[in-house]
Amino acid sequence: MIQVSAGTDLAAKLFRSLSDPIRLALLLELLEGEKRVTDLVRVTDRSQATVSEHLACLKGCGLIDVRPEGRQSFYGLASPEVVDVLLAAQRLLAANGDQVQLCPVHLDPSP
Repeated sequence: MIQVSAGTDLAAKLFRSLSDPIRLALLLELLEGEKRVTDLVRVTDRSQATVSEHLACLKGCGLIDVRPEGRQSFYGLASPEVVDVLLAAQRLLAANGDQVQLCPVHLDPSP
């Protein structure tokens, strides 16, 4: 029997932080460079409160940093490792995204 370790639990928490579509969209947008909340609101078409809530989660997980400049704050990816994970996920989906799409465990029950 496979035993779940503390490291596995920690990795699962990381992947849960990446699994939300809004948080993932924010991270992918930040691949292009730093953005303000207003920029992220515009590109995600979500409310400022929603975007701010998800940014707080990503910041709490250490995936993004905030750089204040005057009265504005600029959000960016916290480390090259975050970039590596996002780019690796894109490559993985390019290689077998069809299988992920058709996975019976994740089929969308809505018509």
